[in-house]
Amino acid sequence: MSKLRYRIKWCIPAMCVLSVLSAQLQAQDSASQIPQFDIQEAEKLFSGPTEEDLYRTDEMLVSATGSLKPVVLAPSVATVISKDEIEAMGARNLNEVLETVPGLHVAPSSLVGPLFMNYSIRGILTTLNPQVQVLLNGYPLKETFNGNRNYRFTLPVEMISRIEVVRGPGSALFGADAFSGTINIITKDGQEVNGVNAGLRHGSFDSNNVWLQYGGAQNGWDVVASFEALKNGSDSSRIIDADLQSGLDGIFGTTASLAPGAMNMDYESYDFHLGLRKDEWSIRFFGRQLRDAGVGVGVAAALDPMGRVESDRYLLEVKHEGKDLHPDWQLNTAFHYEYLDLQTNYSLLPAGTLVPIGSDGNLNSVTPVGLTLFTDGVFGNPGGQSQKYTLETAAVYDGKAQHRMRFALGYSAEDSKFRESKNFGPSVIDGTQTVVDGTLTDVTGTPFIYSPDINRKIWYVSAQDEWAFARKWELTAGVRYDHYSDFGSTINPRAALVWQTRYDLVTKLLYGRAFRAPTLSELYAKNTPVNTGNPELDPETIDTYELAFDYRPTVDMILKLNFFRYNIRDLIELVPDPASGSTTQVHQNARDQKGYGSEFEMDWEASRNVRVQGNIAWQRSKDKASGHDVPDTPQLQAYANVNWKFMPQWSVDGQWFWIGDRKRAAGDTRADIASYNTVNLTLRRKDIVKNIDVALGVRNVFDKDRREPSSGPPVSIPNDYPLESRAVWAEIRGRY
Repeated sequence: MSKLRYRIKWCIPAMCVLSVLSAQLQAQDSASQIPQFDIQEAEKLFSGPTEEDLYRTDEMLVSATGSLKPVVLAPSVATVISKDEIEAMGARNLNEVLETVPGLHVAPSSLVGPLFMNYSIRGILTTLNPQVQVLLNGYPLKETFNGNRNYRFTLPVEMISRIEVVRGPGSALFGADAFSGTINIITKDGQEVNGVNAGLRHGSFDSNNVWLQYGGAQNGWDVVASFEALKNGSDSSRIIDADLQSGLDGIFGTTASLAPGAMNMDYESYDFHLGLRKDEWSIRFFGRQLRDAGVGVGVAAALDPMGRVESDRYLLEVKHEGKDLHPDWQLNTAFHYEYLDLQTNYSLLPAGTLVPIGSDGNLNSVTPVGLTLFTDGVFGNPGGQSQKYTLETAAVYDGKAQHRMRFALGYSAEDSKFRESKNFGPSVIDGTQTVVDGTLTDVTGTPFIYSPDINRKIWYVSAQDEWAFARKWELTAGVRYDHYSDFGSTINPRAALVWQTRYDLVTKLLYGRAFRAPTLSELYAKNTPVNTGNPELDPETIDTYELAFDYRPTVDMILKLNFFRYNIRDLIELVPDPASGSTTQVHQNARDQKGYGSEFEMDWEASRNVRVQGNIAWQRSKDKASGHDVPDTPQLQAYANVNWKFMPQWSVDGQWFWIGDRKRAAGDTRADIASYNTVNLTLRRKDIVKNIDVALGVRNVFDKDRREPSSGPPVSIPNDYPLESRAVWAEIRGRY
């Protein structure tokens, strides 16, 4: 549709003028030639964008207030990525989509590598990165024990309708862990799928992806169902030159290390989705099975090609929207049940390793009682099950002019049971054994397991008011109170002032406080050679201030600029435990952090066939006590994307990423982490035959050597973690 048509659509008075003028001309002389208003004349007459022109296609956002609101007016700094954008960029999983968001960087954990993928936002990052809340249709996807998204988490994208990323605190709405940001993944309904869709993708490193979807109406119900299977292989060029065992070999004269060797990145995953919606009711069931997943560099930073992780995760959701209870009230109720089962098989150190052992049977280089040769390797297989029940009721009141109020009350109960077998540790060995083989001892149900069984209960209440107190001005204010059965309570307020400064400019002034609850591991872990829990931990807290501008100089261009500053208290880190007399570390509220920065975004429809997008994010985050830069996270990152429809049904999408200015931790004498850039290309042909699309993608086109930081001293992986080399994939998808 042309610009003229858009403008006329919104210019009803102008249409009336044209109609009257045309009628007058015809009445004057029906036999004479009638003057015609061609498109060029009308363009001149009605040139200049209107407010409706500028915002008519703006994305809708639910993650900022709990109800749909245009992004431009939402009381937050947010990015919405649609299913069409995801398809155009050729993203194969959630991580590839998130890397396009300004100020958000996806990278392996510095401690355990790609076994866990971290999402750092605005320089806020700790070992397992529990400071980002990832939601599936508003429900948190969080592994109960360690607070991350779970081992080898990477969500497929074919069932995603849109992704809402809010940078900044969200605890006033979503509670714990909406600390540095919130990522809400909204799935498709039956109308969006609209029939049967199927696809197949095959690519480098023996990767395969197949999906099947159905969407439609059945007996008055909107029905959607999907199945997706993904098999990922390992890139043999991702070589680890030296690891923890390399250092032990140098000390004890052994040759047990498997380095140099490639990281084990194999895995298979199976994702299921069933959704039903009718009138005020909706029911969703999600399932994810992870199978035969490799452990990257190994959980102890020693290569473990045989290590495996498997998990089963299921989520049942039942929602009711009570829209007809009262003209001024809407009552929404949601119930969730989540089940997670985790099984692991780890070789912490390889066969033939010789290590010092303490009297508790754990590795101990400070107060050892002997040296032990593990002929088959050091094995540890932690696992367990968790169940979580959540019930929330939210009431929305619209009965007062210029106000929209939301009140919520919720309760959740988490029940976690753990199991473990191993060939080291308390009750297994005591340091007097000189040789230990691979025989495993089951310590489940004993005091010697890595964590006791835990039951955590949480209840919360929140209130929010969206107040349009003057023309073009809106104030959103809210607060939430959370109470945890195992560490206490926390209160988190927010306030946001949104001003429609001009018809083409919106200004936002935002404040929010958020918290992160200590994870079960941080509170209760025990009997491990690596870390110990601390029941006295306080939650992490953050106060964030933001100033944001959304400027739309033309109907084809969006420019966004924001500035932020935050203060963090009581960040939880692992620090040496003087009480243990060994190498064990304990979780402590170890430090405070401050940060500031800016993010700029551009979205330009250069023509009907060319769209240009880009962003630049700059931040400085520092330890408040030492003044040292926060390590590992990029202080400067940039992204550019061009999508060109160069022929009917043909398009090419090019992406460029630049990641740089990353510092090492204090005391780490290695050079700062090298910057890198990446180019991706996706070529797509729609309807190559009726209802059949094909695509070809290349990731890391120029085969750059890209690395993400490993942890600091004592350095176990000295040359950092190599990322994937050049990868090529081909795809075919059909609609019926």
